Amino acid sequence: MSSKQTIILGILAAYMILTMVIGIWQSRVSAREHASQGFLDNYFAGGRGMGGFILAMTLVATYTSASSFLGGPGLAESWGLTQSWEAGIQIATTFLTLGVLGKKFALISRRIDAVTVTDYLRARYQSDAVVIISGIALIIFFTTQMAAQFIGGATLLQTVTGLPYKWALLLFAAVVIIYTSVGGFRAVVVTDMIQGVIMTCGTFLLLFFILRAGGGLHHITASLDQINPGWNLIGKGSYGKGIVALSPGYLISFWVLVGVATLGLPQTAVRCMGFKDTRSMHRAMVYGTVVVGILMIGMHFAGTLAAPLIPNGAIKTTDAVIPYVVLHCMPTWAAGLFLAAPLAAVMSTVDSLLILASATIIKDLYLHYIVGKRPERTEKAQKRIPGYSFAITLLFGIITCLIAVNPPDIIVWINLFAFGGLEAAFFWPMIGGLYWRKGNAQACLASMLTSLAVFIFFNRVKIAPFHIHEIVLGLVAGGIVYFLVGSLSRHPVEISDDLM
Repeated sequence: MSSKQTIILGILAAYMILTMVIGIWQSRVSAREHASQGFLDNYFAGGRGMGGFILAMTLVATYTSASSFLGGPGLAESWGLTQSWEAGIQIATTFLTLGVLGKKFALISRRIDAVTVTDYLRARYQSDAVVIISGIALIIFFTTQMAAQFIGGATLLQTVTGLPYKWALLLFAAVVIIYTSVGGFRAVVVTDMIQGVIMTCGTFLLLFFILRAGGGLHHITASLDQINPGWNLIGKGSYGKGIVALSPGYLISFWVLVGVATLGLPQTAVRCMGFKDTRSMHRAMVYGTVVVGILMIGMHFAGTLAAPLIPNGAIKTTDAVIPYVVLHCMPTWAAGLFLAAPLAAVMSTVDSLLILASATIIKDLYLHYIVGKRPERTEKAQKRIPGYSFAITLLFGIITCLIAVNPPDIIVWINLFAFGGLEAAFFWPMIGGLYWRKGNAQACLASMLTSLAVFIFFNRVKIAPFHIHEIVLGLVAGGIVYFLVGSLSRHPVEISDDLM
């Protein structure tokens, strides 16, 4: 390990430990301030007290991930501005999530004491089958997405510090699992706020040093014209592999996958249950849109500009593009500060998924189906919940870490598969449930199973009509089934106005 790598490792280790300490400390403060709201509300919803800036940062940090800082910009090095155009749709995600889901979810969650998306689905559809299937889908795809993030965090530490992969994985996983398990939701949102600021500053740092290393924008673009013709045209650009045409169907599909369909992501939807008031929500819509715009445009544009700085054969996968540039083009202090940004993106995604997976197991499955409604069992279970919550979060994190021990390549595709699976399972049950009275348990189940079946089938057989991504096919099929079954059902569920 070189002296530069040793210093970078020290900076990153200090950042992770500081994040852990602040998260746990803030969770303790929140627990005292909101003690009357009970353990479940504090541990899994943070006392519902998020202001506008914190709400914006936790949504941004939850949505961004290893793909945003490593996988996506790495592809932009090959695909040019095509990848930046794809990433551009993500700018509206915070505005879209809060605008469509925010106020309704906040009001409903307070009325029914919900702390998870599954709480809402149970109250809205009044079906045990809906709860169980949604819980299973959530755990499966969360595990997949968390594994991708563990791989991203460990790969980043390995690449820039020289640590063996398994030691890097252990260091990263230990920090995230400990502060999430001990601190709960409040620790997650406070650390997300810090990480959102770090990611924004890191993006500006990377762009500055890439431009400096490449001799300025004019010199870099002239080099790109030679080594990657078509880099500045939408649908073209593939450095080292010849020109690749990306069809309109493929490009538009990604606007669905990372744009409109993100309304079906439980990890961002649940944030709509925890903000303080409408004013906070409106501020978060503005703050979040600005920050996501900086991150997505800045990081993918940086990836595009990085191509002339990387010699042929210097990297094995696109995931190594950004770490290579950081190590070779940035001074040690700047490299350490910047690398905290992708590390922050990975940590913030993992902790959000981890706390929601724990909530699903404890509240949605254990309390409701194992404990049941018998008063004597409920009272005893309530006393054990803090210990169970800590243990389940810890265990879930360890299992996911073990899955990441032998990683495949290309983090971005693993992450997008998990993204698509969650969207296929939850998009229509959530959107239809909020805005269509005829949506019932039969429609919800039929839509969920159809969307998942179509999504997984086309993903596995690698058939893409007109180059359309499988998430589009899954959502179209699921939507048709949801509204058809809901319209034809003879016994629609009785819905309280509080749930609409």
